[in-house]
Amino acid sequence: MSSENRATTLESGAPLYRALVEQCPDAIVVADREGVIRFWNEGAMATFGHTATEATGKSLDVIIPEQLRRRHWSGYDAAMARGATKYGNESLKVPALHRSGRRLSIEFRILLLRDDSGGVIGIAAFLRDVTAAWNELQDLRRRLAALERPKAIEGDGD
Repeated sequence: MSSENRATTLESGAPLYRALVEQCPDAIVVADREGVIRFWNEGAMATFGHTATEATGKSLDVIIPEQLRRRHWSGYDAAMARGATKYGNESLKVPALHRSGRRLSIEFRILLLRDDSGGVIGIAAFLRDVTAAWNELQDLRRRLAALERPKAIEGDGD
């Protein structure tokens, strides 16, 4: 295939964009104003364990640990009302839930989705599982704390 043909294929529009979104290894989740999942890509399935069929139409609660839901919905509702969020430019790291019940550590950014008149109609969240890195960091912190603890005096040998 010539470079001209490859360029034409990559500029083909909707099919390319659809493949990018659906097959992205990072989780992409779209939810409406009420927090109901409307889109769930392959990366979300790999990250959270729910198929698109299982997740679509359900509340975001399927991935939010119960003890964090009140805080999540407070922030979510505020972002919907304000029409702004700092998590478009800054990443947020939070616990999440896998379908199996296993706790994950995720990092994400969001994009507020707007209708033609500029009103917020939902969000697109771009999420990544950072559990392995989080666990490694916690292990390093424990090891550092152990090294910094004063050694117990074992006696003076008398």
